Amino acid sequence: MTKQEFTGRPVAENRKARYNYAVGETFEAGIVLTGTEVKALRAGTVNIAESYAEEKNGELWLINAHINEFSHGNIHNHEPRRPRKLLMHRREINKIAAAIQRAGMTLVPLKVYFDNNGRAKLLIGLARGKKAHDKREDIKQRDWDRQKQRLMKDYG
Repeated sequence: MTKQEFTGRPVAENRKARYNYAVGETFEAGIVLTGTEVKALRAGTVNIAESYAEEKNGELWLINAHINEFSHGNIHNHEPRRPRKLLMHRREINKIAAAIQRAGMTLVPLKVYFDNNGRAKLLIGLARGKKAHDKREDIKQRDWDRQKQRLMKDYG
């Protein structure tokens, strides 16, 4: 994926994803939403921490993402945890499906944001779960990097 610039801040971020998973390649996907879901997203009432994406019948679906009901919605308000279809090119979907089946990887949502055109986008990562010793190694590396920065600041 090419690095794209977007002006707005992320609506929701899955901060534990990079701690629990070794994220390889990332993809940008559109999300099929109803009107009240878009309004709730703009209000920032979304949680993707426990969600994941999966492939069913040649389509990608976002499962278990929680978008609160819109406060000013009427009887046609949306269901908070319904499965939402992800929009991607067929070539990308086939690539992802092959990686999931062959290599035992999973699709982890990393970030929800609005692009420059005002469309809701989801950044998903093709990831492999980390073991406990990998997580400890990451913590050690992060602490050492912080210590190096402090030493460089003091001496340079």
